[in-house]
Amino acid sequence: MTDAPQAVPTPKPGILDIAPYVGGKSRIEGVAEPMKLSSNENALGAGEKARAAYAAAMDHIHMYPDGRAAKLRGAVAEHHGLEPERLIFGNGSDEVFALLNQTYLMSGDNIVSGQYGFLAYRISALANQAEVKLAPEPGFKAEVDALLEQVDERTRIVYVSSPSNPTGSYNTAEEIRRLHEALPPHVLLVVDEAYAEFVAEPDWETSFPLARDNANIVVTRTFSKIHGLGGLRIGFGYAPLKVAEAVDRIRLPFNVSVPGIEAAVAALGDEAHQKASRDLVHSWRPRLTQAIKGFGFDVFPSAGNFVLVRFPDEKRNAAAANDYLNSKGIIVRPVGGYGLPDCLRITVGTEDQNRAVIDALSEFAAAG
Repeated sequence: MTDAPQAVPTPKPGILDIAPYVGGKSRIEGVAEPMKLSSNENALGAGEKARAAYAAAMDHIHMYPDGRAAKLRGAVAEHHGLEPERLIFGNGSDEVFALLNQTYLMSGDNIVSGQYGFLAYRISALANQAEVKLAPEPGFKAEVDALLEQVDERTRIVYVSSPSNPTGSYNTAEEIRRLHEALPPHVLLVVDEAYAEFVAEPDWETSFPLARDNANIVVTRTFSKIHGLGGLRIGFGYAPLKVAEAVDRIRLPFNVSVPGIEAAVAALGDEAHQKASRDLVHSWRPRLTQAIKGFGFDVFPSAGNFVLVRFPDEKRNAAAANDYLNSKGIIVRPVGGYGLPDCLRITVGTEDQNRAVIDALSEFAAAG
C-alpha cells in the first residue's frame, strides 16, 4: 500500500468551469413548514385526476415505460393539434434543451440567448464545449435586433423564453416571426413556452403554427407549471421531423417514467384544474404587483406565474428583504445568478401565502 497521490480521471476541458444550476431552496432552519415560493411551482399542486393516475400507476412501476411514450405522445398531439411523430419527450424541458445541444453543438459552435435567459440553455451548451453568447436586455426582455447581432457563422441554436424566467417578460408573435425570418436556415430557433398557459396578453401567440411550417424551429413546453407535475419531470418539444429523428438517436430509451406518463395524460384532460390554476395567477399576480409597488419597490410586468421585484435602495436591498421574508417562514428566489442581484423572484401562491408575502414586505418597507 502506498501513500503516493493517485491520478484521477480528468473531465473534458471546460466542465469544471461551469457554474452548477442552483434551484430554489426549500427549507428554512427552524421552520417546519415554510411557504415555498421560490420555484414557480403550481400553488394548487397537481390536480385530482393526475394524482389518481399516479396512484394507479403504482401497480406497474416494476415495468419499464414505453420508450416512445406512445400514450402521452398521442394525448399531447391531440390536445395541442400537433403531429405525434414530431414530438420529443424529456425529463423536463431541461432535458429537451440538453438533447438539442448535444445533437447540434460541436466545439467552437455557439448558442445565443438573452442576457437573462434560463440558465439551463447555457449549462448543456458549455458541457458540449460550445460558446454562449448573451444578447443585452436593457428592457429586461429579449430584443430581436440584439439577438440577431450575436448570430454568426458558428451559431447553431438561438434560445428565446416567452414568457421568460426570471423576468416575466414575453415576446409578441410578430417579434418571434421577425426573429425567425432573419435567422439563417442552419440556425435552430428554440422557443421555450414553459409558462404559456398563464399568458393573458393578446399580442402573444404560441409558436406551434410557425414551427409546423418551418424546418428550423422547436417549441418546448413543460408539465411542471400549469399542470403541477414538477416532481415528475415531464417536458416536450415540437420539432421538425428531421430534428426529432436526430434527437431520438441519442435520447436515453426510458427517459419518461411510467407514473409520469400516466399523470401527464390525466393532467392534460383536467381542464378544471388548469382553469383554477390560471385563475389564481390572473387574480393574484396584479394584486401582488400593486401592493408591492405601493411599498416603494419595483415590480416587473409578468406574463408568468411569478413576479420579479427589484429593491432599489441600499438599505432595503434584496438580500435584506430575502432574510426578512425567511424570518417569516417565506422562501422566495434570489436571482443574483442571473445577473440581477437587486431582485427577488416571488411565485404567485395561494391566497394565504400571497397575503403573508404582502404583510411581510409591508413590515419590511416600514422598518426601513
